[in-house]
Amino acid sequence: MKNLYQMLRVGRQLPALGLKSFLAVGVLSFVTLQSQDVWAKGYMYQQGTVVSGNVKDEEGAAMPGVNILEKGTTNGTVSDANGDYRLNVLSPNAILVFSFVGAETKEVAVGEQTQISVSLTSSLSTLAELVVVGYGTQKKSDVTGAVSSLKSENFNQGVVTNPGQLLQGKVSGVNVTTTSGEPGAAQNVIIRGMGSFRSGTQPLYVIDGFLLDNSTQGLDTNPLNFLNPSDIESMDVLKDASAAAIYGARAANGVVVITTKRGKSGKTEMNASVSTGWSSLSNKIKVFSADEFRMQVPAEGGTLYDGGGNTDWQKELTQTGLSKKFDFNMSGATSEKFSYYASVGLQDQEGILKNSDLKRYSGKLNMNQKAINGRLNIDYNLTASHTENLRPSINSTISDMLSLNPTIPAYTNGSPTLLPTNALNPLQRNNLFSDKALNNRILASIAPSIELFNGLVYKLNLGVDYSSTNRDQQYKPFPAVVNENNVSQGTLSTSINSNTNKLVENTLNYNWHKSVHSLNVLAGHSYQSFLIENRTFAYSGFANNNIEPKYQDQTSSAVYPTTVTADATKNELQSFFGRVNYTYDEKYLFTATLRADGSSKFGANKKYGSFPSVALGWNIAKEDFMATSGIDNLKLRASWGKTGNQEIPAKLSQASYSEDRLITGAQSLNTYPLDPSATAIGGYPYGIVYTRLANPDLQWEASEQIDVGLDFAFFNNRLSGTVDYFNKQSSNILAKVTPPDPVSNSDVTWTNAKNMKIHNNGIELGLDYNGNAGSNFSYTIGGNVTYIKNKVTDSPYTVLTTGAAQGSGQTGATINGYINNQPIGAFYMFQFDGIGADGLNKFRDVSGNGSIGDNDRTVVGSAIPKFIYAYHLNFKYKNFDLGINFNGVAGNKIYNHTAMTLFTKAQLSKSNNTTDFAVQYPEESTTNANTVSTRYLESGSFLRLNNATLSYNLTSDKVGLSNIFRNARLSLTGQNLFVITNYTGFDPEINTGSAISEVQTFGIDYFTYPKARTFLISLNVTF
Repeated sequence: MKNLYQMLRVGRQLPALGLKSFLAVGVLSFVTLQSQDVWAKGYMYQQGTVVSGNVKDEEGAAMPGVNILEKGTTNGTVSDANGDYRLNVLSPNAILVFSFVGAETKEVAVGEQTQISVSLTSSLSTLAELVVVGYGTQKKSDVTGAVSSLKSENFNQGVVTNPGQLLQGKVSGVNVTTTSGEPGAAQNVIIRGMGSFRSGTQPLYVIDGFLLDNSTQGLDTNPLNFLNPSDIESMDVLKDASAAAIYGARAANGVVVITTKRGKSGKTEMNASVSTGWSSLSNKIKVFSADEFRMQVPAEGGTLYDGGGNTDWQKELTQTGLSKKFDFNMSGATSEKFSYYASVGLQDQEGILKNSDLKRYSGKLNMNQKAINGRLNIDYNLTASHTENLRPSINSTISDMLSLNPTIPAYTNGSPTLLPTNALNPLQRNNLFSDKALNNRILASIAPSIELFNGLVYKLNLGVDYSSTNRDQQYKPFPAVVNENNVSQGTLSTSINSNTNKLVENTLNYNWHKSVHSLNVLAGHSYQSFLIENRTFAYSGFANNNIEPKYQDQTSSAVYPTTVTADATKNELQSFFGRVNYTYDEKYLFTATLRADGSSKFGANKKYGSFPSVALGWNIAKEDFMATSGIDNLKLRASWGKTGNQEIPAKLSQASYSEDRLITGAQSLNTYPLDPSATAIGGYPYGIVYTRLANPDLQWEASEQIDVGLDFAFFNNRLSGTVDYFNKQSSNILAKVTPPDPVSNSDVTWTNAKNMKIHNNGIELGLDYNGNAGSNFSYTIGGNVTYIKNKVTDSPYTVLTTGAAQGSGQTGATINGYINNQPIGAFYMFQFDGIGADGLNKFRDVSGNGSIGDNDRTVVGSAIPKFIYAYHLNFKYKNFDLGINFNGVAGNKIYNHTAMTLFTKAQLSKSNNTTDFAVQYPEESTTNANTVSTRYLESGSFLRLNNATLSYNLTSDKVGLSNIFRNARLSLTGQNLFVITNYTGFDPEINTGSAISEVQTFGIDYFTYPKARTFLISLNVTF
């Protein structure tokens, strides 16, 4: 009673919840109090003996979902998420039957016992595995949606800084693309194709029941870098609408549920692991050597500047990056009532570009406490991290690596050589420039739950995710260079960012089991608030005293003014949700889900949206007629559902205004003089103008999906797999457009594009085979392949640009975009047809009108791959094991913007380096324009040996040191060992184009940070 009263007080102390949320908390708490009293009174009059206990597997892990039945009756129950159960036994001679799919059934006579805990031995079946779904777990055999589960032992190995890397190539239908080779680089995780053209295409991440926000944390790198991969127990990907609909408005891009490690009863242990890795540039671009350069420049009519050197700028500006990682954790249970998991970690990863590294200090604490004979259960989760991210000037460095004159010596008299154009030597830039961000993040939650009466559990989940980032980008003064912006006087830009994400959820979960019937009912309410605050201070004009600008004083002046910008955004999301799971005789499965979300992001007329789903399953292998078939598992699944996407900036449904006034030397049509005879600026007061029109009908993007799947297993579960067909259609596409009315207060409005649809349909196939040859050798062979067809239909726009060119003379030129009846990221450009007699580009006259114009641009491919595939080979011989993982894509293109910008004959004639791409047409003029065309479009298909790990396991009993340690594992891992591709850039797995008007770009390689090849030695010791 006291604990529940305190929970209610917590709800009263959260005014941000609003009236509806507070009432929901109050009602559920009242139900809790009343139900507890009913249970207490009813229990006094129950007959028989109350038996309780815990069910574990053979490794000591809790087993939820185990059926406990009084033999010969329909009286039974199901073990909860912690493996605990409680049953009122009616007969004095009762026998309890413990059964679980994939485990050996166990019978125990009750007698005089009131506490019975058992351990069930698993069979070879994988159907007994638990899959984490929204707000709970299910046996794999009972799942009706498309859910892929990945356990920690199957994660990708090597230098891993964020959870997305663990998934790459492991799950069908999931395309994980690292945008660059930078330590901790952002990743695009695309589940079953792109359903939106905005940047909000990432899945929803849920960590231990806490729903993260994908907003930037003040860093340009991955927002999940705060989480130590060593703390993760499993990752479950909810792919179809049935599995994801419980998360409603944020589930259109799928959901990734991350479960961290916990203590296990009866298994107390400590683990220490240490690793060291070496990373180097995996692929150099073959630019001209100094001798080749000396021949090529005069041959193209250029004036050679020969500095007398022989410099490999790719070698000078890269390094062998050293990575170090240390993790220590301890876990266990002091009793049946308390378990714990605690860890600390340090990761220090140097990049292959100088002045590039990522350091993370992390801590993790998970605890579970039980009381009231196991009816009260409290989970505590705490994750804390401090991340330091140092970044070089990437675009400038990559440009210099590839284009600097190789005859210029890197150093003169021990100092970086001053370039002949009085520009900044990139080696000197590394001494002057720094971009360092410090991030502190805490994710904390407490989740008390209580069994009100047999089968009904109330749970309160309270959590907060707080992140704070300070970022300094600075140039030390360097007066020797006068023709690069502000380098001579020094600059400093300081950004302060904080994100606060608060969550409160109330759920009721009822489990009922009788004979062949099993029912689970979930009902809940959720309230989540997000506050994002940013401030940026920009300074210039610092003393050249070898002190970093961030540690100097600076006084704002007319010559060197200080500028300050600031903004704050608050969003709120309130949700009501429910789900029903029914199983008959473990053969026939039914799931129905409904979630209603209300968001402050959307218009006054469209605040709430409803997201339903329904799914059916049939365990065919359990039918009597399949008893002698030899088929271990055959389950047919079918689902339909609707999910939403609300990932747009806040306040877009509201009108926006700004101040405007006449500026000296410019004209303005927005302000007028109060005095018609005014001749000074003072006569022109500030005016208020629209910058965005209001749209009270702005609403969610909606994704409707159909899925049909088949799960199967043969040969005593040695061969298992799954195949799915899915058809996903996204509508109400959010777009930033020009108002159709030519007379408008603003040139911008946000709307849901009428009738526009984005279609994704395809087939996923996953297969695994487990075999052995004798008692000492075993192996696993498996893989997955996904075919996805993507198309945009009924778009009101001829071309909605997603990627545009950058640089002199090309800024804004369309590279790819959204075009009717074409896939997302369709490349739309001229078809290069060689060099004409005049030395200039020739393009194909598609229209046939005798001239080249906009109507000759066509779709020439897509940035989105049609095929995603991966396969793995795992071998184990005695104490040795070897794991090899490949992954690849096919059917996509890459636009080599780096080549378009740098590898031209014009650049070579100016004594800048290039590749032989620039001289492949001897007749080409040095004045030829580098127009956006298929000349720079290349195949993006590749096959990569992603990682390979060779390990040796040493058990303590073999060396007589069982009193010191249990097991030691020594591993050698290679990452990115080779790539088979026709792409001529650093690496085909890229995406570094610039977003246009908040529209995401795809498949553009613009000065991309190269990928590394890494070798890693690791030692893990268990005590």
